[in-house]
Amino acid sequence: MPSESLIDTPSGPARVIRHPVADPRGLLVLGHGAGGGVSAPDLTAATAAARESGVEVALVEQPYRVAGRKVPSPAAQLDAAWLAVIAALRSPDAAVPLFTGGRSSGARVACRTAKVTGASGVLCLAFPLFAPARRGGERPSRQAELDDAGVPVLVVQGLTDPFGMPEPAAGRHVVQLVGDHGLKKDLGGVRAAVSTWLRDQLDART
Repeated sequence: MPSESLIDTPSGPARVIRHPVADPRGLLVLGHGAGGGVSAPDLTAATAAARESGVEVALVEQPYRVAGRKVPSPAAQLDAAWLAVIAALRSPDAAVPLFTGGRSSGARVACRTAKVTGASGVLCLAFPLFAPARRGGERPSRQAELDDAGVPVLVVQGLTDPFGMPEPAAGRHVVQLVGDHGLKKDLGGVRAAVSTWLRDQLDART
């Protein structure tokens, strides 16, 4: 059964919902999007896929959501809160590998902090490659966040995602599914992509 707890961070308490498995092969920590929560359909699908692969899942609700705010905190605060949660969940001598990730904004946080957390891989659901258009039509790219993750990355992206389509690269696998930024049209595809990638990552370590 899932368990829920609050973890102190520099921005206030974060909520963590853990989905345990027997004899876990790994731990996957997932964050939510900017305007949604941890019950998003693609996060639910990824959680099921991970548990079927023998990986425990921890879903993290950022402090601004716990406090009832809808507007996300600045990136530096999101990252600091995420790192505090990972530190609380993860002992230095943990026997199983750590994977991090999330959807949209949560995926960005996981990429930016992957090296610090010591993640063995990052799962990006609906990575927002381009920011919303600014005045004048400029759309800044977040490509550097993907490129700088420094670990194997899986991107699961909708073909009509208005925030763009990341390109595959060395160490980065991109799965394109029918649908938009919500990834709701092919949750089976989300589940299959996450399951295959996690099992490949785990098998590569044995």
